[in-house]
Amino acid sequence: MKEELLKLLKENAYRKGEFKLSSGKTSEHYVNCKPVTLNGRGLTLASIMLLEHVEKDSVAVGGLTLGADPIVSGVAVVAGLDKRLLDGLIVRKEAKGHGTGAWIEGPELPEGSKITVLEDVITTGGSAIKAVKRLRDAGYKVERVVSIVDRQENEEATTAMKLAGLELYSIFTIGDLSEEKETV
Repeated sequence: MKEELLKLLKENAYRKGEFKLSSGKTSEHYVNCKPVTLNGRGLTLASIMLLEHVEKDSVAVGGLTLGADPIVSGVAVVAGLDKRLLDGLIVRKEAKGHGTGAWIEGPELPEGSKITVLEDVITTGGSAIKAVKRLRDAGYKVERVVSIVDRQENEEATTAMKLAGLELYSIFTIGDLSEEKETV
């Protein structure tokens, strides 16, 4: 399962070249997981693997829109198939401009509910930490972030996660994606 997901990521999510990242930095590695997480098989594999790292006492998974949208939904579905009740929460980048002005979409959960944050790609940790802040501001307990890929550009993400009181688990690192295919 892990090898199949890695193959999909290498073929459909990873590019080598010179790229400007959302953080404003440049990198020779570009990872866009959406072609994989918006594919039925890719989302299924990623969701099963992400669920393995969701805390057992979490009642929901959440993440910042747009990268986390498919994986939050996918993990909630895979958990349900396993008879584990796990809600999904999507954190907006800006408050809803009408109605209640909500920052978070999904079922309302009791204050103190434990949430695990999901992320497709971690670079600086900024997107995940933004989601964590909004969830904590809403009264939820968040201690863990789980990502598909950790770019490991530098120690910035690890440091930011520690300062925010978060554990970071990643299924793959950028080194896994950038490995050359073996020739026979």
